[in-house]
Amino acid sequence: MIRTRSSSVRARAGHPPGEPRRVAFLYLLPAFAVYAVFLLYPIGRAVHLSLFDWDGLSLGTWAGLDNYVAIVEDEGLRAAFGHALVLVLFYAVGPLVIGLTLAAILNHAKVRGLGFFRTVVFLPQVVAMVVVAVAWRRVYAPDGTLNGLLGALGLDSLTRGWLGDHTFALPAVGVVGTWFETGLVTVLLLAGMSRIPPELYEAARLDGAGALREFLAVTLPSVRGEIAVALTLTVIAALRTFDLVYVTTRGGPGNSTSVPSYEVYHRAFGLGQVGSAAAIGVTLTVVIFAISFVINRVADREVS
Repeated sequence: MIRTRSSSVRARAGHPPGEPRRVAFLYLLPAFAVYAVFLLYPIGRAVHLSLFDWDGLSLGTWAGLDNYVAIVEDEGLRAAFGHALVLVLFYAVGPLVIGLTLAAILNHAKVRGLGFFRTVVFLPQVVAMVVVAVAWRRVYAPDGTLNGLLGALGLDSLTRGWLGDHTFALPAVGVVGTWFETGLVTVLLLAGMSRIPPELYEAARLDGAGALREFLAVTLPSVRGEIAVALTLTVIAALRTFDLVYVTTRGGPGNSTSVPSYEVYHRAFGLGQVGSAAAIGVTLTVVIFAISFVINRVADREVS
C-alpha cells in the first residue's frame, strides 16, 4: 500500500513510476565494479605505461607520445597494422561472401539434416585456435597434405613451403582464418534467414522475381542485423589475431606475417620494450573500437 502511494505521488510530481533512478544505479553498481576492475583499470594502466620508456624491470623514463609517434614512423609497425587489415579480408569479407552463399542456398533448398550441417560447419569454433594452427601448419609443411595433393594432381611446380614463402605466408595464414570463421558466419545468417516470413518470397515470385532478385530484395535486407554481428565478430578476430600467427610463423619469414597482437607480445617479452608494446595495444584497441562502431552505425542506419 505504501509502495502504491509512493508511486502515485511520483506520478503526480511528473516523475516516471517505479523506483527512483538512483536505485537503478545501485543495481548496476556490482556489474560496473567488476567491469571497471577487469577492463577499465587495465586499459587505463596500459595507457599510462604507453607514455613511458620502460623495460619492465628498471625504473621507467617519461616518453610522452614518442611510443605512438614510433607506430607511425616505424616501417615494421606500419606493416604489422597493414597485415592485420589484409587479414580482415580473409577473416571477415571472405567468410561473409561464402556464408551468405551457403546460407541462401541451404535456406532456399530446405536441405534435410540442416541441424546436423549446422553442427558440422560450426565445429571449428569449438576447437582451440592453437590446435587449429598446429593442424594447418602440418597441412602447409613442405611434405604436408597440400603439397602432397598438388603433387598427386601433377602440379609439382606449385608446391612450396607455404609458411616460409614471403609472398604466400600471409595469404596462407588468412586462409586458415577464412576456414575458421566461415562456419560461425553461416550459422548466424542461417538463423536470420529462418525468421524471414515465407510470404515475402511468395510476393516476390508473384512480381516475377528470380532467385537472384529474391536474394537482393528479400533475403539480404532481412539479415542486415546478422551481417553486422558477423562482421563485428570476424573483424575483431582478425585484428586481434595472435595465437595463429605465433604457432604457424612467429611473424616470419622476416616480418611478412607480423600483426599488432604479435608485436605486443614480441616487444614486451622479447625486446623488453613494455612502453612500446602498451602503445601498440592501446592503438589496436582504438582501431577495433572505431571499426566496430562504424559497422554498427551503418547497420543501424540501414535498418532504420
